[in-house]
Amino acid sequence: AGNAGTLRIASDDSIPPELGIPPFFPQLQAVFVTSPGWRVAVDASGGPMIGVLQRVRHCTVTVGEETVGAIGHGLLVLVCAESDDDDSVVQRFVDKVLKLRVFADEAGRMNRSVQDVGGGLMIVSQFTLAADTRGGNRPSFTGAAGPEVGRARVDEVIALARQRHPLVATGRFGADMQVALVNDGPVT
Repeated sequence: AGNAGTLRIASDDSIPPELGIPPFFPQLQAVFVTSPGWRVAVDASGGPMIGVLQRVRHCTVTVGEETVGAIGHGLLVLVCAESDDDDSVVQRFVDKVLKLRVFADEAGRMNRSVQDVGGGLMIVSQFTLAADTRGGNRPSFTGAAGPEVGRARVDEVIALARQRHPLVATGRFGADMQVALVNDGPVT
């Protein structure tokens, strides 16, 4: 299949500057290594959408006194859109969420997806997942998409998930939400 791009590694430790990208990481554009530990930065162009998934026994989202979404057994999906996320990124994100095998099979192994077990999806927008704390103690959120683009991308995630899965609940974009859940496992 060939390489999709070039992996560049730079550090003070004289690591060779150019290496081919392994075929199992075609989305990587650049990786930077710093001393004394590893620091990895991936060019996100066409890369994965930011998300945190938690396997839950149940989850509710409340805005004020109103419960705007609730699921039983399933996945809480916290999702953050970045300004360069496109339709292909949304598609890959939803594919991964629906196919990720984090539920137990008969042998107790994590071998089933949310679709396999008929679980619910609770999709909640969370721009704070794009936090950059390298500049101090106050996070910067400049990596997150602006409100219009962010809402559009999260709406696309929700619409695609609803096309492909029958049990989808959501939070409310931009609202001050209270998310209550019982983490199952915990598996995050």
